[in-house]
Amino acid sequence: MQIFFRTVTALCALLLTVCYFGGRNVATLPNRHEGVTFVDRDGSPLGTILASDSAHAEAVPLDRIAPVMQQAILAAEDARFYDHNAVDILGLLRAAREFFVYGEFESGGSTIAMQLARLLHPSPSTIRGKLIQIFDAERIAMRSTHRAILSAYLNRAPMGGNLYGVEAASRTYFDTPARDLDLAQATLLASIPNDPPGLAPDEHMRAARARARYVLDRMLALGEITDAQARRARDERLSAARHDSGIVAAAHALFYLFPQVTSSERVRTTIDRGLQRFVQAQVQTVVATLGPRHVTDGAALVVDNHTGDVLAYVGSPDYFSDAALGRNDGVQALRQPGSSLKPFMYELALERHVIRATTILPDVPSSFAIPGGKLYQPADYSGTFNGPVRVRFALANSLNVPAVRTLSMLGTHAFLHRLHRLGFAELNKPASFYGLGLTLGGGEVSLWDNVQAYVTMARQGDAIPIHLLPQTTLPHVQIGDPATWALVTDMLADDNARVYSFGRHSVLDEPFPAAVKTGTSSDFRDTWTIGFSRDYTVGVWVGNFDGSAMHDVSGVTGAGPLWNRIMLHLHERRSPPPFPKPQGFARVTICATTGHAPLPGCRSIVREWARYSDVADIERREPERLGAEYNGWLATQGQDLAAGGLRIVSPSQGSLFYQNATADAVQRQAQQLPLRAAGAHGTVRWSVDGKRLPLDADGHAFWPVELGTHVIVAKDRTQSDRVAIRVVPEPRLARPGFSLRPLPGGERSPRSSARSLPHKK
Repeated sequence: MQIFFRTVTALCALLLTVCYFGGRNVATLPNRHEGVTFVDRDGSPLGTILASDSAHAEAVPLDRIAPVMQQAILAAEDARFYDHNAVDILGLLRAAREFFVYGEFESGGSTIAMQLARLLHPSPSTIRGKLIQIFDAERIAMRSTHRAILSAYLNRAPMGGNLYGVEAASRTYFDTPARDLDLAQATLLASIPNDPPGLAPDEHMRAARARARYVLDRMLALGEITDAQARRARDERLSAARHDSGIVAAAHALFYLFPQVTSSERVRTTIDRGLQRFVQAQVQTVVATLGPRHVTDGAALVVDNHTGDVLAYVGSPDYFSDAALGRNDGVQALRQPGSSLKPFMYELALERHVIRATTILPDVPSSFAIPGGKLYQPADYSGTFNGPVRVRFALANSLNVPAVRTLSMLGTHAFLHRLHRLGFAELNKPASFYGLGLTLGGGEVSLWDNVQAYVTMARQGDAIPIHLLPQTTLPHVQIGDPATWALVTDMLADDNARVYSFGRHSVLDEPFPAAVKTGTSSDFRDTWTIGFSRDYTVGVWVGNFDGSAMHDVSGVTGAGPLWNRIMLHLHERRSPPPFPKPQGFARVTICATTGHAPLPGCRSIVREWARYSDVADIERREPERLGAEYNGWLATQGQDLAAGGLRIVSPSQGSLFYQNATADAVQRQAQQLPLRAAGAHGTVRWSVDGKRLPLDADGHAFWPVELGTHVIVAKDRTQSDRVAIRVVPEPRLARPGFSLRPLPGGERSPRSSARSLPHKK
């Protein structure tokens, strides 16, 4: 007998030794990082992004869980928690009796330590499973304090659906932190672990309240609350929010941020939830309105110019619509920007004195040589030309020929370098790849980067990074000349300057100072409207994620109405201050067709900004030289306008064209020059050097260019016009032009591609 007791004692000692040295200190367990909860700038919930196992848990210290919640969970699950270690012998005996009587564990007899052990290492509800729980619980109790065990359990207890832990449940169901729970809320949450699927209050409130009343009775019997407190808790009206999706607003922004977050703590963002919901609703409304024109998608970004905070981030009309490709993020997707990059090109050209605000640019039919012996002939959205135009007019009305001509003087390399400094990192090809089409959208950028650049413009070149997470300090980088940025802003804010293309009282006209630019990519695949006041920048994209073309939708008719609604909402309570005047500039009176002080007979006199150093030169009353191409066009244009007769508008008198002399005969034959005329009465007949040209089905003529000097003649029933042009071999080092880039494999991509020459405003 003595040997038996010694053996038992030795085995018990061995078991205790194994438990101790193999024990677990739950205070050192890593917190679950299976879900991140995001809140807006004011702390209102935006949603929770879950990891691959779809578990949502938020770990908080025990002192951040209301004492009444701790009391409620102990009353419901383990009233004698502080009076025993891992196992409550009385509870275990009661559970054993229930098992032998009913064939299953009714109350379970599990302590908090045993339940925690099962959460860490799930085991079946059998005798063997219960023994495993006891062993694991003993290991935990050997190395952990009671507070550590309770804290670990409260942060891991199943709370219905994919919720784990009191903090996650409290935030989700009641939109309040666990430290602020009252008695009624605490007892309701304490009831859930008993049967998480059947007691989740968002779906089974009645059953949860019944269990909560049991918890209240237990707390009352234990002397932890008074009768009055119990009555108030029973009478308190409770409602629980649903947690099926876990996302309240700004889904695209949350998924964009999730990979950047390394903590499971609640993450505060810069989003304004009220504004976010408004912008989301407007995106859905405007896209639905444009549905008959084959418009299915849109995106919007709103930024505070003073701080760089992103206030609203809408990546698609409905993130949860898989049929509409709603998970695509239109804020980060790469699309052709159309003419929305023109302001940055003009700013750089003005800054470097390539042009000045009073410069007169020729908007006339023009041809530019591009690699491969091809000719690039930019055209405007309207299909017409305007002759001599001011820079302000050219930018405000998004004219393409003046923009391409200005870039040819500025240089594509210089412009691309400036775009890189402004944050357009995705324009990562060499300048020769984009060519002169870069200013018309011959690349791919994101709405995020485009808005970032416009925020820099709104801040007069003081660049700060736009962001979704609050920043205590921001790097500032001055890009360009503040006065030149102010000058370009003044042009974009001039309602009168854009009347020609957009008309009066368009959606671009605001009742307060606002600068804005539209953009439409090739074949109506993307439409943009980006603009700003002193306080906010709003960027909008409208198009189709599958890359298909919209039906005759431009920047002003597609993205414009959405931009207008958002801007009006942002400023409905207070109008922003006016934009600052460009420093170092003075207002001068000029003739709109010469750019100098008006001479007698000038038909259009306007006021324009000029640098102090340029004022004297402008007042010399000498017209600027525009080149032989413009002068020839102006002469014939003036004569034909006076006579109201037939005139050749393309090519213009004295034009010079290049032919790739090294190409084979087939390639040279493909270099065809379109011939266009205006003011005709009936069908126009064309001839080159006396040889009649055939007309296509639309009545248009095309001439395969040949080396030499040629005379082109156009005739109708009663009139005729002629121009002389010259075709020479393409120089070996031709100036860069617009490069055509085929889509790989000929397939469509959600990202737009430079399938054809951009030519929209």
